Amino acid sequence: MSSSATLHFLCGKAGAGKTTLATALAAEHKAMLIAEDIWLMRLYAPMKSFDDYRTHSQRAKTVVGPLVIDLLSLGQTVVLDYPANTKLSRAWFRSLYESASAAHVLHYLATPDPLCLKRIDKRNIERPEGSYHLTQADFDYVSSLFEPPEDEESFKIEIHSAAESSDA
Repeated sequence: MSSSATLHFLCGKAGAGKTTLATALAAEHKAMLIAEDIWLMRLYAPMKSFDDYRTHSQRAKTVVGPLVIDLLSLGQTVVLDYPANTKLSRAWFRSLYESASAAHVLHYLATPDPLCLKRIDKRNIERPEGSYHLTQADFDYVSSLFEPPEDEESFKIEIHSAAESSDA
């Protein structure tokens, strides 16, 4: 690797704690944090459907991707708070760190569904910037699309269990 930078990215269901971990990783590694939910909320709010999310997320990636490659190529570690929840989405992250000849870490949050739902309920009340109101049906739908990382994908993976983080 020619770069001393690392791309940190996250995999976990809605409510798993990805944004909380991303914020902590950015502080720990003095990294640039790029949070999809905040970018999408500021650029495209209000979004009315999951299809809106998909469309706007793909559009934002055309800007964020080259930015991440440039930052990594300059030696800046980046925490990308975008969901790496399917094989296809993880291929995009791979293209970024490989293009920049940078290191990577995929952080997999193995959080049980009941805890995810508890956190979503809390987030729905608190409404931090970039958060979307999710229902049980929304959680069930996005969870049906979730694909945990597999060994044959050959990522450097750090697994984070719910016991390592706050229950709220």
